[in-house]
Amino acid sequence: MKNEEVRILLGNVAIARGIIESGCHVVTSYPGTPSSEIIPAVVSFKKELGLDTYIEWSTNEKVAFDNALAASLTGKRAAVAMKQVGLNVASDSLMSSAYTGVVGGLVVISCDDPGPHSSQTEQDSRFYAMFAKIPVFDPSTPQEAKEMVKAAFELSEEFQIPVLLRPTIRVSHGKQNVKLEPPRILDRPADFVKDPARWAATPRFRLILHTKLNEILSKIQEKFEKDTRWNVEVGSPRNYTLGIITCSSSFVAILDLLEEFGLNEDISLLKIGTPYPLPKKKIAEYIKRHDKVLVIEEPDSVIELLINDKSKVLGRLSGHVPLQGELSPEVLYGILSQLLSDLGIAKLEMISDPELEKLVEDLDLPVRRPTLCAGCPERAAFFAIKKAFPKGIYPSDIGCYTLGLNLGAVDTVLDMGAGITFASGFYQAYHQDGNDIPIISTMGDSTFYHSGTSSLLNAVYNNARFILVILDNEITAMTGMQPTPGIGITADGSEGQSIPLEELIRGCGIQWLRTIDPYDVKELLSLLKEAREYTQKEDGGIAVIVARHPCLIRYPDVCQEKPVKVTITEECNGCMYCVDFFECPALKPDKEEDLVRIDRTLCTDCGVCVQVCPREAIVPAETKGKNS
Repeated sequence: MKNEEVRILLGNVAIARGIIESGCHVVTSYPGTPSSEIIPAVVSFKKELGLDTYIEWSTNEKVAFDNALAASLTGKRAAVAMKQVGLNVASDSLMSSAYTGVVGGLVVISCDDPGPHSSQTEQDSRFYAMFAKIPVFDPSTPQEAKEMVKAAFELSEEFQIPVLLRPTIRVSHGKQNVKLEPPRILDRPADFVKDPARWAATPRFRLILHTKLNEILSKIQEKFEKDTRWNVEVGSPRNYTLGIITCSSSFVAILDLLEEFGLNEDISLLKIGTPYPLPKKKIAEYIKRHDKVLVIEEPDSVIELLINDKSKVLGRLSGHVPLQGELSPEVLYGILSQLLSDLGIAKLEMISDPELEKLVEDLDLPVRRPTLCAGCPERAAFFAIKKAFPKGIYPSDIGCYTLGLNLGAVDTVLDMGAGITFASGFYQAYHQDGNDIPIISTMGDSTFYHSGTSSLLNAVYNNARFILVILDNEITAMTGMQPTPGIGITADGSEGQSIPLEELIRGCGIQWLRTIDPYDVKELLSLLKEAREYTQKEDGGIAVIVARHPCLIRYPDVCQEKPVKVTITEECNGCMYCVDFFECPALKPDKEEDLVRIDRTLCTDCGVCVQVCPREAIVPAETKGKNS
């Protein structure tokens, strides 16, 4: 027996390894937490093993999906990765691909975010699987996620259907010892076989394809009924007072709790790894042997809804499980403790460590809300926007700049691209009443490449009037510093074709376009007022400002080129204007002296705060101060 290599891997890295071990030819993605680590890990394994895998950061999730699907139609294996809200963007293609099917295996990885920790919604991707009528695998650990990727490819090719892998954030970002295997090398030259009745099906043929899809799902369900690898009962198959049906990372947490309290002999578990199509016969037989069955799943009720006879079933629908929020071990403890007490099975003692609690309490740790980094150019832009138009409306978008909320310069955040569409909608609503109100939209460069162009085209076409400030930090910062089309660097670090942001903006029909470094707050204020005047002219329109300055996290040497070390003079009277309205974390209030001090451990020497203080008490270090 050969020696198996074992590495401690992040869940997303284990998924990447599963993609590589499956012999996947094409991998595409748009970054989004909690899925962002998958593509870099695929790149790393590709280089380590000397493979010829094509890897792409796509401009958005639909583009990523379509590229992967097209590769699948040539017979190659393909995978596409995204977060759960990214599946919304790709959903149109997902729905149709279930009907047309695939040739080479196509695995769609959608990482869910119960909580949510970094998302607009807690939506459950398993509902998309039901909606589209495609099978879904639901891993509970990184090791299982890797193995499920390989099983998903096999199932996809066996039934010529896309397959969804749905890791939750605790699987994606959990770590585990993972067994590695050599990658499969599949020699499959691209060979697209034309079949218009399938690939370009009209509605009449789509009805035929839907009938075939239903037949395929029935066969997959029978396959899942017989499955003992992913759908596993823990405990001897006998009658119990209480049984628990669970899945994903909740299975691991529940198993740990039962073992910790010595209840694993009194309560059985049924882990479901293939929630759709649900193995209903297996579940019905399990329920039959129990007085009550608790369904634990997140973030929503998929398994519970699909159970036909719910007379013994407890879960979200019965009020025993919260309707929202992550099912953390603490939450699961509360659910289990209450239910075991109600059923007279056991009374669980509260887990606590008084010494640890006292230690944490004595630390007196400050509570800080999320904020933009010290030196972030987006802070300067938001400060200028708020100062220029204190009574304006500020639609914004998804990214680091959502934190413009703290600066009072963000009023709305819906989804990718809505910073522009909301601005257009607000304008039309006010314009209808004859009102002219300043509307200043903000959006990041990566978001503009993702979905800003179609939004801006529509706004220009329909004669909207507003200011759009594109916060160009030359990277996709929020999700892990992935490159944008403006940089021209591809997923594996090789050189691609750069798409200049200004050219793209002008291509949308924009006539008034200016580019500025937002660190120059005074000049930006002047430019914003000029932009406003243009939007009010008879022959004006939408004014676009590209506020360009590199992200200091990605490009840390930028501020060191021309550092501006600042100090605070005796003119400071503790008004806290810089703290309250600029909110740089390097500016700290000194409560004892009622003044502001500079935290040198955080200060990046950007010097922007010199332009902020109304008393001019923050000055370059050449001027001697007392509070630095």
